[in-house]
Amino acid sequence: MAKIVAITNQKGGVGKTTTAVNLCAALTILGRRALLVDCDPQGNASSGMGVSKKTRPNTYDLLINGAAAEDCVVQTKYGAVIPTGKELAAASVELIGRERREYVLKSALMPLYSDYDVILLDCPPSLELLTVNALVAAGSVLIPMQCEYYALEGIADLMTSIKMCSKRLNRSLSVEGIILTMYDGRANLTNQVAAELRKFLADKVYDTVIPRSIRLSEAPSHGIPGVAYDKANKGSKAYMELAAEFLRRNEGKI
Repeated sequence: MAKIVAITNQKGGVGKTTTAVNLCAALTILGRRALLVDCDPQGNASSGMGVSKKTRPNTYDLLINGAAAEDCVVQTKYGAVIPTGKELAAASVELIGRERREYVLKSALMPLYSDYDVILLDCPPSLELLTVNALVAAGSVLIPMQCEYYALEGIADLMTSIKMCSKRLNRSLSVEGIILTMYDGRANLTNQVAAELRKFLADKVYDTVIPRSIRLSEAPSHGIPGVAYDKANKGSKAYMELAAEFLRRNEGKI
């Protein structure tokens, strides 16, 4: 059965989608069957994997139109993708009147559980109904965050949201880990924030950090994950190390 991980942070611009795309590709390179489900109406995870945002059926059709999950999957050389486009923005409103609206994504993905080792859910940068659906469908949450002061405040709010979801909707939900992104070890603030996180969250913080990288930023414009776009780049190497650490932490489970 697949391990399902929601990649989320209520704060935007923290490398959430970059992490989702590159972790999926890195796991595929390491021989795992990985699926990335784009749950963000911006559709950046889709284009980052080389799949058009106009591809149908997609996540919207999966949630709203009853499309079969297997029909929504697009196979790429970097891993499988269920893409999305701007129409997904309407899904939160359309789901409101649906019975058990928080469980729609979980039910829709069930037919794929035996087809993949890991299913990654790229969430919107807000705690809306799409994100809640992802948190209910997932077994754990992976949190990318920048080493800055406001990020520390945001992580506390996010942890509270995860606890509430775990208590009310998904008792099996846990924090998979926190990934430090856009890391600059030369900056005092970066080191201070990293130290605070490791002090209070201990082993929940991944050892692997993701440095700032222009090449990682360039890759999406070519529709190629960074780990494939420039394998020698420090950012690409970091994501390969992250995937290896993810597998070590889940040894025997994946």
